[in-house]
Amino acid sequence: MASKYSRKGNPEAQMALREHLREFRNRLIKAAIATVIGAVAGFFFYNPVMKAITEPIAEIASEHGRHATINFNGVASAFDVMVQVSLAIGLVLASPVWLYQLWAYIMPALHKREKLYALSFIGVSVPLFLLGIFIAWLCMPAAVFTLTAFTPEGQSNFIEAKTYISFVVKLILSFGISFVVPVALVGVNMMGLIRGRTILKSWRWVVVIVALLAAMTAPGTDVMTMFYLMAPLLLLFFLAIAICIFNDKRRDKKNAKLAESYGMEADQATPAGRLKDLGLEPKD
Repeated sequence: MASKYSRKGNPEAQMALREHLREFRNRLIKAAIATVIGAVAGFFFYNPVMKAITEPIAEIASEHGRHATINFNGVASAFDVMVQVSLAIGLVLASPVWLYQLWAYIMPALHKREKLYALSFIGVSVPLFLLGIFIAWLCMPAAVFTLTAFTPEGQSNFIEAKTYISFVVKLILSFGISFVVPVALVGVNMMGLIRGRTILKSWRWVVVIVALLAAMTAPGTDVMTMFYLMAPLLLLFFLAIAICIFNDKRRDKKNAKLAESYGMEADQATPAGRLKDLGLEPKD
């Protein structure tokens, strides 16, 4: 029996607003459960991760002769930081799950073949997300050193733990999410909402948007950190545009053949499932 919202049981993949909200809630709950499970696992990695995160501060004190330390200024501050770090670890560990839930929420609007493409994009999104995190991890020490270098001579850096951890977590997750944006762009193209040529014509805006995104994500005035993010993002964006253009050509060719078989104009071509719903039959 066809599912109520499957392509066979529901050719237009239409859902009422209440059903959309229910679907969104269910996907969100599944992503949250996976994140919580990852956070529980993150508690076991807290000490080594915290040591690695605070190492740039220790290097500032030992190698550059400036007094710098992480300060826990409250009774519960250490526990709050542990929860914050563990949740961040949980988000990273659960990234395959919440990325899948994101795509699964979009999938009802796609055809069967396009759903297969969307599943393959999940396999691409997770490595790109982790790659962004890895690049952010490499950039973090330089970013911390650069920003603390503005401290006046003879002064000390007593950095509040929550503030520092929030800075590091935002930096790392921003890099990771930024690397997934080009994949989302291809997904939107697969849904037929935007064409590759349209994006290509606005390539200058793409460069500006990527530069702004890199500037907002990269901390302070560290130009190299901004470059490390901007260069791979531009490469990924233009690769995504190339994939969109290729997909548009494939779709146009398919629609042209479909229109010919039904005796229609090329610009009137629609997916086969919808033509059948309209009661149209192909010409002999």
